[in-house]
Amino acid sequence: MTPDLERRIAQFERMASADPDNEMAHFSLGNAYLQAGRAAEAAKSFEACVAIAPEMSKAYQLAGQAMIDAGWADKAVEVLTKGYEVAAGKGDRMPQEAIAKLLESIGREPPKLAAEVEAAAAKLRESGTFICQRTGRAGHQMSKPPFKGPVGEWIHANIAEETWQDWIRQGTKVINELRLDLSRENDAATYDRHMHEYLGVDEALLAGRS
Repeated sequence: MTPDLERRIAQFERMASADPDNEMAHFSLGNAYLQAGRAAEAAKSFEACVAIAPEMSKAYQLAGQAMIDAGWADKAVEVLTKGYEVAAGKGDRMPQEAIAKLLESIGREPPKLAAEVEAAAAKLRESGTFICQRTGRAGHQMSKPPFKGPVGEWIHANIAEETWQDWIRQGTKVINELRLDLSRENDAATYDRHMHEYLGVDEALLAGRS
């Protein structure tokens, strides 16, 4: 494990301990544990996340992945099945497809969706309502990207104004807790990493920027 990853884990552990109702502290901690190969701890962090934010389909996906890695296949099926239904109900296609692949990887089929889930998803798509991909809730789309570039455009297309304002408040906590000076390149990168994890910025998009 790299020193940077050790440092990130320690940071997220402090955040989750200081603010146990902050779902994104648990989500970020789970991500860091997963990257460190600490699957059992990652699974517990993602479980804490979905207990607070039961509409966060990405957290179900990563919880299931961590459980599979930890050898908890039966528990993974339970979590992934629930996550598949949540993702389908809000039209969150990418996590839904990823969850289906995880189930198939352990010899299970994705669940057949109840008629009301299919109907709710169809109604939501047809309504034209802006759905925040981070929270799964209806909200307002920002009038323009919060900053220039592909990540700003992704945020504009996927993240509600309400969630962005939540990040601004969370970002202030990150700056204060980690004593970041955004004029420093490393500190600015740390802030951006927290923002990407909080908002769930598409990993393929971030990989394309590196």
